[in-house]
Amino acid sequence: MEHTLHGDEEISTITEALSHVLERSVSDKVLPEERSLERARNSLLTGLPDEGLGFQATVEHMSSDIAPALNQSSLSPNYYGFVTGGATLAAAVADHLVVHYDQNVQVHLPHETIATEVEDRALELLCSLLYLDPGRWRHRTFTTGATASNVLGLACAREHVVARAAARKDYDSANLLEEVGNVRVSIAEVGILRAMRNAGLEDVQILTTVPHSSLSKAASLKDAPHRFDLELLGEELEKPGVANIVVISCGEVNTGLFATNGMEEMARIRTMCDVRNSWIHVDGAFGLLGRLLNSSDYDNIRRGCEGIELADSITGDCHKLLNTPYDCGFFLSCHRSTASQVFQNPNAAYLNAVSATGIASPLHVGIENSRRFRALPVYATLSAYGRSGYRDMLKRQVRCARAVAQFLLGHGAYELLPERVAHTSERDALADVYIIVLFRAKDETLNKDL
Repeated sequence: MEHTLHGDEEISTITEALSHVLERSVSDKVLPEERSLERARNSLLTGLPDEGLGFQATVEHMSSDIAPALNQSSLSPNYYGFVTGGATLAAAVADHLVVHYDQNVQVHLPHETIATEVEDRALELLCSLLYLDPGRWRHRTFTTGATASNVLGLACAREHVVARAAARKDYDSANLLEEVGNVRVSIAEVGILRAMRNAGLEDVQILTTVPHSSLSKAASLKDAPHRFDLELLGEELEKPGVANIVVISCGEVNTGLFATNGMEEMARIRTMCDVRNSWIHVDGAFGLLGRLLNSSDYDNIRRGCEGIELADSITGDCHKLLNTPYDCGFFLSCHRSTASQVFQNPNAAYLNAVSATGIASPLHVGIENSRRFRALPVYATLSAYGRSGYRDMLKRQVRCARAVAQFLLGHGAYELLPERVAHTSERDALADVYIIVLFRAKDETLNKDL
């Protein structure tokens, strides 16, 4: 069969096929023409062929029909639909190697492949990029994106706050688990209802400002919904019978605004959460790289990123500002033992490889047993461009966004949003602009028609 080629012949065949597809799909237009979309729809198979089309016919189908109907989101600077960001050259080359070598990065097998060590090193480099101590953030893994990372964060947080609530109330969890010497109340082992009942809890609530769609309840200022109302937060944390997870937005998804404003505010939230045994999770998919900015022009952005090292867990997206191929997110936590409690996968014998290197098999720290080698493009792009390369890239994006915002501020027909944020001068207004610019027409009739 054609798919059984090996070695140089396989590489040559794949290279030739890719070149053929890419040459046929080159376009100077960001979006495909309607006729290309219609042709592609009509060409799609309506049923599974018994014999198959064959390799060459399938390559021709992809190059002639499907590729021309794909948008140029990652190939053009003028696509504004999603924040996939495109890929750096180093990351793109690495992603082709990911397909070619097709590694299993779920089990740490140090005598068979270096894949899991590349993943661990890539995550260490990410910590370094963000000025986070890798030695503290021992629970770390790659995910499909921010939503999956937030799910990991909430799962770990729920396990942690319920166990802490039980300890605070001096419950004897050995009776709950019916295991002598086990002093934990674990959702992972006994289920949410039984664990909460024995911990004396009626609810686990998530407190945040303007939440991502994967998060929950707001505890924000009425006149600045992206910022925390610390008085309201304190009241929520004091509710009896409730365990709390505080989620801080480090760059809100729609506005780019930050939920906190400096180390002092973050430290205060940390203290409040420590008193009530609450977990802090930072959703930094949009804003984390603001920690790289190092001049006074970006003081407001840097303050929004200060203190995230005080959190218990952090979500980030590599396929946004790191410019790796879609999809790739990451998750960091300070509580590796909690990760093992929540995600331990002990059942399949072939998954139980033991290592003395200190690198945990990724299957014990996340929710996926099957993952592609997302770490290699991350490792490659960080190796190629370093911290200064990414700092320069981010500065260009911020300057571009601020130039657009400045144009809008001086235009009679448009107004910059959010309007609820009061500024005393144009300079003051631009200082809050990160990489997202929102605006609307002053003519309400026009706004209704848009």
